[in-house]
Amino acid sequence: MIVMTADQTLTVRPARQLGGFLTAGSCVLALVALVAFAVAPAGWRFGLWYYTVAFAIMRYAAYIALLAAAFSIVTLVGWLCLSPWRRVAAFAALAVATVVVYVPWHYAQLAAATPPIHDITTDTVNPPPFWAVLPSRAEENANPVEYGGAAVAKLQYIYYPQIAPVVTTLPPRAAFAAALATAQSMPDWIDVIAEPEAWRIEASQESFWMRFTDDVSIRVSSDGKGSRIDVRSLSRQGRGDFGVNAARVIAYLDALKARLAPTAH
Repeated sequence: MIVMTADQTLTVRPARQLGGFLTAGSCVLALVALVAFAVAPAGWRFGLWYYTVAFAIMRYAAYIALLAAAFSIVTLVGWLCLSPWRRVAAFAALAVATVVVYVPWHYAQLAAATPPIHDITTDTVNPPPFWAVLPSRAEENANPVEYGGAAVAKLQYIYYPQIAPVVTTLPPRAAFAAALATAQSMPDWIDVIAEPEAWRIEASQESFWMRFTDDVSIRVSSDGKGSRIDVRSLSRQGRGDFGVNAARVIAYLDALKARLAPTAH
């Protein structure tokens, strides 16, 4: 049995009071940060504000979360002065704050590692055009569909040199059937539209968190004794895309090559 002296009691009591204040503060700040982090994309989805406002809210939510994390860490330093429920509360606040801070930090790292472009194509000279999604893009006041030219092509080549058209010995009709089947098999691709007469395909895909829409255009053309298949993925919003368009194009090309093997090269 441990018996505390009067002096020890007077010392511990303020520490516990401070611990209680810091615990409550960390929980409140973590909750505010979490709510702001959740509300930011919801406002963009429901048309309450522009996506740049959503990003600003998420950035400030991360700052609040950092403060919550600091409060939690200082609280946990005085572990022995905390009651069990305050320890749990401090850990919970720290966990929430860590998540809120991690997400924007992660995307900041992606932005630094990827080029500031949002248009990826296997044909930078004559990119596959868009047609069916044009009304939706106009309604959303999206990025223009005109290709950015040599500057964009140069950045794509530097960062994604592996992106190139697929050439196959199949005639265009058979190549188009394979391209369409591959597009229809891609996870999360929606609104897959085909025009067999023009040998072209369109599709879209939405991001999970912000519900940003990217559009995909696929074109099949005659190439000597076979066919050439080009792909383009274009974001509707934003200057950079964190590399998602390139990843989408590469994933499609890999799936298409697997379907066409051994006719593709």
